[in-house]
Amino acid sequence: MKYYIIAGEASGDLHASRLIRAIKHHDAEAIFRVWGGDLMAAEGAVLVKHYRDLAFMGFIEVAANIRTILSNMKFCKRDLRAFKPDLLILVDYPGFNIPIAKFAHTHAVKTAYYISPQVWAWKEGRVKTLRKVIDKMLVILPFEKEFYAKWNYQVSYVGHPLIEIIEGYKMYKTDHNLRNNLHITSDKKIVALLPGSRKQEIQKKLPVMLEATAGMKDVVFVVAQAPSLPDSIIESYTNGYTEVRILKGDTYGLLSIADAAVVTSGTATLETALFGIPEVVCYKGSPVSYAIAKRVIKIKYISLVNLIMNRPVVQELIQDEMNAANIHTELHELLFNGAKRAGMIADFSELKSILQAGGNASEKAAMEIKTMLEGS
Repeated sequence: MKYYIIAGEASGDLHASRLIRAIKHHDAEAIFRVWGGDLMAAEGAVLVKHYRDLAFMGFIEVAANIRTILSNMKFCKRDLRAFKPDLLILVDYPGFNIPIAKFAHTHAVKTAYYISPQVWAWKEGRVKTLRKVIDKMLVILPFEKEFYAKWNYQVSYVGHPLIEIIEGYKMYKTDHNLRNNLHITSDKKIVALLPGSRKQEIQKKLPVMLEATAGMKDVVFVVAQAPSLPDSIIESYTNGYTEVRILKGDTYGLLSIADAAVVTSGTATLETALFGIPEVVCYKGSPVSYAIAKRVIKIKYISLVNLIMNRPVVQELIQDEMNAANIHTELHELLFNGAKRAGMIADFSELKSILQAGGNASEKAAMEIKTMLEGS
């Protein structure tokens, strides 16, 4: 079978790479042509476009790059028709993937959506479109199946892929020498700074995170640098901070030794929780993008941890509340308030149990796809 997969960011590349591996277990002759990243390419897929050239976030940023986005979309449609896949698999990235799904539907291309767009957060009306143009919707959050059922849309819950990924990492890949490699002595606590994988995120959040490090005694801060980012971007902000290190391309290694973390909202909030690391979640966008978002987004929380648990497990510092003083205060609590640490870690254990009940997401998704294609 021929598969065309579109993932537009680092987390999508990670989850899609695992899905490719699982599909190969059932389809040894599978051919993959993809939009994604290095992990998908490492699984033998032909990489058409890298996600680092696709990642535009925020209403203003998208508007500023609309010509590039439309050009990419036009190219994708041509490429899709030329490749003639048996199945198009879309991974999150709704602003791009939903229009492509509409195009595929009009050209009789079977389509599966793995990792649902967050239509439960805003634009619920998109469900009507998804129900019409998507042949199989595979969701990874427990509450999503119930949400879609309200719209009379039967979807398949396959569990969350981070469970298998993180448990596998803990079992086979933990680097016990990482603290020494970062030149951090055993008497120092470690705080992970996760500013995101996009240049736009780094510019907004990392300076504030670094400012919050001032006056924190016996603590070393380590910035998790996404592998797709040039070293110069992170170094331009960290120069002059003596108690700050940079670790490129090994966020899980960092989380395996961290005592606490400052995390940009997104998948990383859930990853940090599944490592059992107390965290504070941050979000800051352009003033105009944030003003628009406040009008259209309907959810109570921005972090996946709080959304899944349906209560405020982790502190969320949003827009103006994301400042150095607030981050510093919250970090001090996470590091030195034993009761708060223990309570949050216990909540993370409950969260993990909820997600583990879903099973192996990559394998279940691959089986759903196999059944779907055999049925067609």
